[in-house]
Amino acid sequence: MHIRRLPLAAASGAALLAAGLLPASASGTSRPPGVQEGSVSAADLLAKVTSCSQISNGMYRTDEAASPTVPVCGKNGAVFWKADLDIDCDGQRTDRCNEYTDPSFQPDTAFHQSDGRPLRSDTLPYVVVPGVSDIWDHSAAGIEGGGVVAVIHHDQVLYAVVGDTGPRSVIGEASYAAAETLGIDPDPATGGAASGVTYILFEDSRVSPIESHSAAVSLGEQLAEEFIQDN
Repeated sequence: MHIRRLPLAAASGAALLAAGLLPASASGTSRPPGVQEGSVSAADLLAKVTSCSQISNGMYRTDEAASPTVPVCGKNGAVFWKADLDIDCDGQRTDRCNEYTDPSFQPDTAFHQSDGRPLRSDTLPYVVVPGVSDIWDHSAAGIEGGGVVAVIHHDQVLYAVVGDTGPRSVIGEASYAAAETLGIDPDPATGGAASGVTYILFEDSRVSPIESHSAAVSLGEQLAEEFIQDN
């Protein structure tokens, strides 16, 4: 793992965007700065994660060479962490994600689409969770493939799914599409954000099918509202 559809003939870019199957840039429409999916604001979510009740047995690194500084924190109905955003470009080979664009490319993801194929990182916003270790076991915490994640960057809220697993000691990674939607450089070799990204993962949630971004937004908004009410 990286440290770090409908056929076009059958539907217009606008229809694909509305269905959540393409990011805005792929449809030919630029997302405005400060994109917010749903009605829950970044400020309202961030107000609930100002302090950390640590549930991880130790800290994670943001990169292999970095010192471990990032805990996994617990809240009612969710876990969260604050880290960087490295670009995951694994999964289906595309023009933007392949062995030539990504020096760490892997042709698979830990979790798969409803048709059994790997996820497509350049069109599906997803988050990478650390592999199970003595530091933290995401499965034991109710975080599974297809679970909903609110990703917050500045005043932007993006709802994504848990789509892949990464190194056991590193945290802070999301798909090409997630970065692009948030206005972060999605280049798998040189892009990403060095800091300032908050990940809120809602426990025991699941988007079906996992590849439906519109379903992630719908469920994510509901869970975000409950999260604010319960914390």
